[in-house]
Amino acid sequence: MEKNWWHGKVAYQIYPRSFKDSNGDGIGDLKGIISKLDYLSDLGIDIVWLSPIYPSPFVDNGYDISDYRNIASVFGTLDDFKELLSKARERNISIILDLVVNHCSSEHELFKKALQDPSGEEGSYFYFEKGRDGHEPDNLRSYFGGSVWEKVPGHDDLYYLHYFAKEQPDFNWTNPRLREKVYDMVNFWLGMGVAGFRIDAIMNLVKDPSFPGLPPDDTDGRCACNKMTNALLGKTIPLLKELKAHTFDKCNALTVAEAFGVSDEVLPMLYGDEGCFSTLFDFAARQPYELLPGYYAFFKSTVNNYRDANFATQKKVQDSGFICPILENHDEPRSLSFYFEKGEQTPETAKALATAFMFLRGLPFIFQGQELGMTNTHFDSLEEFDDLLAKDEYQKCLSHGLSAERALQILNEQSRDHGRTPMLWDDSENAGFSSHRPWLKVHQDYKALNARAQASDPCSVLNAYRRLIALRKDERFARIFTYGTFEALLEHEDRIIAYKRTLEGRSLAVFANFRASEYQVPQSGAREVVYATSPRSGLVDGTLKLAPYSACVCLP
Repeated sequence: MEKNWWHGKVAYQIYPRSFKDSNGDGIGDLKGIISKLDYLSDLGIDIVWLSPIYPSPFVDNGYDISDYRNIASVFGTLDDFKELLSKARERNISIILDLVVNHCSSEHELFKKALQDPSGEEGSYFYFEKGRDGHEPDNLRSYFGGSVWEKVPGHDDLYYLHYFAKEQPDFNWTNPRLREKVYDMVNFWLGMGVAGFRIDAIMNLVKDPSFPGLPPDDTDGRCACNKMTNALLGKTIPLLKELKAHTFDKCNALTVAEAFGVSDEVLPMLYGDEGCFSTLFDFAARQPYELLPGYYAFFKSTVNNYRDANFATQKKVQDSGFICPILENHDEPRSLSFYFEKGEQTPETAKALATAFMFLRGLPFIFQGQELGMTNTHFDSLEEFDDLLAKDEYQKCLSHGLSAERALQILNEQSRDHGRTPMLWDDSENAGFSSHRPWLKVHQDYKALNARAQASDPCSVLNAYRRLIALRKDERFARIFTYGTFEALLEHEDRIIAYKRTLEGRSLAVFANFRASEYQVPQSGAREVVYATSPRSGLVDGTLKLAPYSACVCLP
């Protein structure tokens, strides 16, 4: 594997709307991010991914883009963004943007022109199809519920395609002129100094132009749209390679793809030295949920699920490149709430989970608030949720016979809004996020659960993350944690995560105990503990003992 500039780094995802508000309108912005760059630097962050900051009607929180070459006024200006790039560079922090090119906003000029003349030039940049027998062209279901087809105003039997909201029409990537426009836009941002991109929903690009319909997978008679694209992933590769050649390759950009449902045959084509992207996010722990028809069918995950899924990926990819371990992001509930019962959602568990996560092979991405051990925010009513998906899932729960009370409970367990609530900076009003009421509810525990309180507490989750990142970069161990092989240990032990990283005959082992009782590691081979989350964990008479909900990093 060729060594690259981003190897050995640690990345951090910012959801700009919820990170820090500088102007008192209740919405986070670029100047707010600039004001917190020292916080990120002190944490040890090298790369920051910003969720979309482009102009948008914000039907889907900025993933509906109306202008790809500017900054939404609610976040600031292009000059503010250039200042962010400059100030971040001073702190050796690289900025990557969200690249959303499966679809745009219905307010984008190209789509407005396409609606005026669906058979014209701009119309060929999208999918327009006639209905069949008085119905939509096929039975695909959008990610946000309902048909992927929306009637074109002024046309009785013409529809356009949208895998997401109706305000997010899908681009037709088979059109080379459309692709050239995308490449020009990508090169615009790279020329400004952006270090790369996280690529959104990229595996949805290719559709079957015959739109044949698929067997229904739920009571509405529809089929999830990703079942079409999952079957066509191989045909996406040539398009992605062309994108790479015309853009990313020119400046060695870091590219991280969001890719669900990738088969073992397609996976090697997507990442690594010869792949379409630098790396991918590891969504293995979430993949089983993507195959379910809705939140009502979701099951309670466990730390065993997280371990088994991540270990399977680590074994699969270590000979061909890097992948990005994650615990959470803006599309998921908080990991402490997702994998653990209420009584286990503690700082001790958060520190142990962070240790198990931080030393997996690949480029780790921390999501804002994860480093504080944030849990799910409690929402008291449907009206307090913002996410389109949450509102659709609520109705889906009702249609499957669940009570309104149970439907609300499920949203409180699964909604994407849990990752989007404001960052908790201090115990002042609105958690120090804004002087104005925030756009989304503030976490109920912000008085105690906040960055200021944790910064001065040596035993806090925040300081644990600082130490873990420093250990990952420690010159004694950095090459092992970056390039070392992965070997699973104790993988059949309940609620234990253990593995070893080895390079050139030198090893480090990670042991994490998520049981309510002490765990004695059998034949650990540990001769020195270089990091422990609990003073009650360590070597005792040659035996490695782990206190409940604790973790160690050891030299064998």
